[in-house]
Amino acid sequence: MPAPTPTPRSKSTPGFEQLLAEGSAVPTDGWDFSWFDGRATEARPSWGYARAMGERLARVSAALDVHTGGGEVLNTAPTLPPLTVATEGWPPNVAKATALLHPRGVAVVAVPDDAPLPFAADAFDLVVSRHPVAPHWTEIARVLRPGGTYFAQHVGPSSAYELVEHFLGPQPDGRRSARHPDRERAGAEAAGLEIVELRAERLRMEFYDIAAVVHFLRKVIWMVPGFTVDAYRPQLRSLHERIETEGPFVAHSTRHLFDARKPKK
Repeated sequence: MPAPTPTPRSKSTPGFEQLLAEGSAVPTDGWDFSWFDGRATEARPSWGYARAMGERLARVSAALDVHTGGGEVLNTAPTLPPLTVATEGWPPNVAKATALLHPRGVAVVAVPDDAPLPFAADAFDLVVSRHPVAPHWTEIARVLRPGGTYFAQHVGPSSAYELVEHFLGPQPDGRRSARHPDRERAGAEAAGLEIVELRAERLRMEFYDIAAVVHFLRKVIWMVPGFTVDAYRPQLRSLHERIETEGPFVAHSTRHLFDARKPKK
């Protein structure tokens, strides 16, 4: 979502039903969050992932972007390696990423999120990913050349759980601790990667109207699995009234930065 330079909606905000319709009508393909301008904000991690990713891409000859979405983040890199490949599992995003990245010489390969990577061992100097569905550590380690690097920004545990629990109620500890950086560190190390750096931050989010909540939950489908407006209308109504009375709904995302290396032989 946009960084926090908020321009909250005015007191002439449309009514509940119109806002539901607006949030339901926005396409959800890709990772372009510009629609949220004026409706929601999210603070950015201090490490500046896209910039740092671009700097690393400029220094290697072969790179892979895993779970590229619509290719928007990879496309921010000023310079791409001579061999650059991206994978994506959702067909609408595959098409969007292909259209965006093909002019830059990037091959986009359709790969289910939990499937092995269709590349030879030791194929890439650098594997990057922004918000992977789940890191497939053994495959990441396999396709990296010795001395190669995995550089990625992951979604952390209990991200936006103030919002999740408004809809689903209190969640068990096992779900709240999923995606914990310590657990992911253990997975990376078990696959043979060495952790160079692992940083985590908790970041403020604000939702200015219920349309933003609807679109967010339609787009980030793992937050409230099976979300539809009809299924969660009572919760949407109560949250809409809360926003109208108290102002923006505040939640907190969690992010962690992975910098891991495959040891040289």
